[in-house]
Amino acid sequence: MPKIAILPDVLASQVAAGEVVERPASVVKEMVENSIDAGAKSIEVEIQKGGASLIKITDDGSGMGREDALMCLERHATSKLKNAKQLSAITTMGFRGEAVPSIASVSKFRLATREHDAVEGTEIIVDGGIVQDVKVAGLQPGTIFEIRQLFFNIPARRKFMRAESTESAHVEHQVKLHALAWPNVRFTMRKDGRTIFDLPATTDKRMRISGVSGSDAGRALIEVPPCEESGMEVHGYILPAEFARKGRRQQFVFLNGRPIEDPAISRALKDAFKGALADGLNPSAWLWIEMDPKLVDVNVHPAKKEVRFHKPFEVRHLVLTAVEAALGAKSETASSLRGEPKIISRKDGSSSPVRQPFENKSEPEVHPPAHSREAVSAPTSSQSEKNASTEPEVKPSFAVKTTVEQKELEVEANVKDTPQFLILGVLHDRYILLQGDDGLVVMDPKAARERLVYESLLDDGSAGVESQGLLVPELVDLDPRDFDVVMTNLENFTEAGISLEPFGGGTIQVRSMPAVLADKDPRAFITALIDELVDTVGGKRGKSMAFEVFAEKLAKRAAWNEVAKRNGVEPFLEALFSCDLPYCAPDGRPTLIQLSLKELERKFS
Repeated sequence: MPKIAILPDVLASQVAAGEVVERPASVVKEMVENSIDAGAKSIEVEIQKGGASLIKITDDGSGMGREDALMCLERHATSKLKNAKQLSAITTMGFRGEAVPSIASVSKFRLATREHDAVEGTEIIVDGGIVQDVKVAGLQPGTIFEIRQLFFNIPARRKFMRAESTESAHVEHQVKLHALAWPNVRFTMRKDGRTIFDLPATTDKRMRISGVSGSDAGRALIEVPPCEESGMEVHGYILPAEFARKGRRQQFVFLNGRPIEDPAISRALKDAFKGALADGLNPSAWLWIEMDPKLVDVNVHPAKKEVRFHKPFEVRHLVLTAVEAALGAKSETASSLRGEPKIISRKDGSSSPVRQPFENKSEPEVHPPAHSREAVSAPTSSQSEKNASTEPEVKPSFAVKTTVEQKELEVEANVKDTPQFLILGVLHDRYILLQGDDGLVVMDPKAARERLVYESLLDDGSAGVESQGLLVPELVDLDPRDFDVVMTNLENFTEAGISLEPFGGGTIQVRSMPAVLADKDPRAFITALIDELVDTVGGKRGKSMAFEVFAEKLAKRAAWNEVAKRNGVEPFLEALFSCDLPYCAPDGRPTLIQLSLKELERKFS
């Protein structure tokens, strides 16, 4: 008997669904793209229970006749691709003919469609890939795709679906992504019977960005005027450096109407901001790129998220040039200052450096604690002799020495067995150099600040972290996925002294911040903290994520822009060594490292 056999059609479709249908958002993506290809001017998406119970997409596109409606349920059946020559110049969103039969094979599927000039429509019922009924139906012109009980016949796949709120957030993000790509189409979304948004068709991309991303982004947009090069054109909008985020979740790139992700374009965006972005941050941008379909291959990824450019260097240069020109139009100096901080002109004609996210305010001169001032005062020689003759010598348990004006200063602290240091200086505003008993000690103030904030949160966690109310509550517009992160960790935010609540749509209202972070910009800090928490959503921890993990991420974000300063090193060290674990950050990174004299001697031998 032969060992190799052709898979049954239903099983083949279910296998294909493993590539096409990752989650409910994947279904929405494929169906919405079909609606766009059908010329729809209005698309409505409705979901229930995160899409697991119901996904319904209604459009006013061209619709289908009875024969085409039945044919679209066959694998590799498509009206968008006729021959191999067309494959090198794809102009439609979909083209493989796998989406509809794959989705129908793993759900209870209903298709209702009617052409504009037809008297009657067609309704088809499919159960797990098997056609159950085909009948005449009366409905408005266009098409309705209704998907119920997704993965009902593949329990293993259904088990891997995330929480309802997480799946809903991904669906909402997917719809908004296509709404940005096609602003001339009206998009409406409903969730569990409630309208989430209704975006009217518009020719103004700025209006669509504001509708999708919130008014905060809309007010700060910098236009990227159309820029042409080598038969390609790019235009769009960017946000100033202070809106930069960790990761690339706020970068939206559309190629001939198709949302794509491309590392070369992301790199070009970051290079255009060079000198104005903190390490690890990426700018926010909305870019529309138009080019000859022959210059790009879109058939390289199952979900068509990635593409392959025939001229990748030209595309990168085009984006870099266009964004630099946009920044230059807002800059008092030319883009030739790349590598140096950009200077943004103010309305009054003055200028100031671009404010970095989480920039620490200048710290006032910090004096040692009152109980240590006698030890800090430099005694005269006569006083020293007198003290030596009348009092026994007492070795301080904590001492910090410095070379300011050739005088040695000592700061006492009630900490036992703490090493003594001579403060040498600061290296590149990044590290603090100290002389220890046996060589050079280098302190990382970021790691040290993380340890301080982390233990402060944990020490106060049981009684509630001391919180400081904001004079004016801060409204923060969030992406649906970011909003889900906040709602998932709402209890942890409250325990950490951050009081916030939903304010309608994807907006939250921040009422208070922890006292230890009172100098932070609430909007920037919250969005950056979300970036740290993004990987926890839908994971095993979920809503029950331990507060220790949340505190660790919050401490990391709080110390993100910590700058090494000579002023205030003494009390900083004193506070560090009052911690339970002063020698490491919460994630295990060292706060101090030592290079012994023997190591240094070996380097020079």
